[in-house]
Amino acid sequence: MPLFLAFLLVPIIEIALFIQVGGLIGLFPTLLIVVLTAILGTWLVRREGRIALGQVRNSFEQLSDPTEPLAHGAMILLAGALLLTPGFFTDAIGFLLLIPGFRTRAFAYLRSKVTVARFQMGTAPGSGPHRPSGRGQGTGDVIDGDYEDVTPRPPSDRPSGWVEGPK
Repeated sequence: MPLFLAFLLVPIIEIALFIQVGGLIGLFPTLLIVVLTAILGTWLVRREGRIALGQVRNSFEQLSDPTEPLAHGAMILLAGALLLTPGFFTDAIGFLLLIPGFRTRAFAYLRSKVTVARFQMGTAPGSGPHRPSGRGQGTGDVIDGDYEDVTPRPPSDRPSGWVEGPK
């Protein structure tokens, strides 16, 4: 239901704002503002996106929880979509999502509403790939072995090259 209300109310709000702003400053200045906010928004999204991508990389390198940097990246992506959508209301929300402090507060609010059952970095003992049981498992021992290729070879009229053929 909230998503339905958003799809219903946001266009109505945008149309009302276009009418009000257009009536105050005129058609061409209104269109210029819409184009300039899209250009400025694109530049800001790229800048903030690079920062967020660096934070995600750092969290993976340090094996720390990447939830917050990934959430910031998602909010920046949403901000880009909102800033490219023509309208004053969507631009305002998009610019708000580009402010790191606002994103941090939004993430804290969302984190309080979501329950994470489990988060794990790496593999837990016993949850990795299947290892055969037997000598050396879990001790780091190296087991030496020899093998012999028993694949049948097709018959050949020529010698292998390792020995001389009939003369």
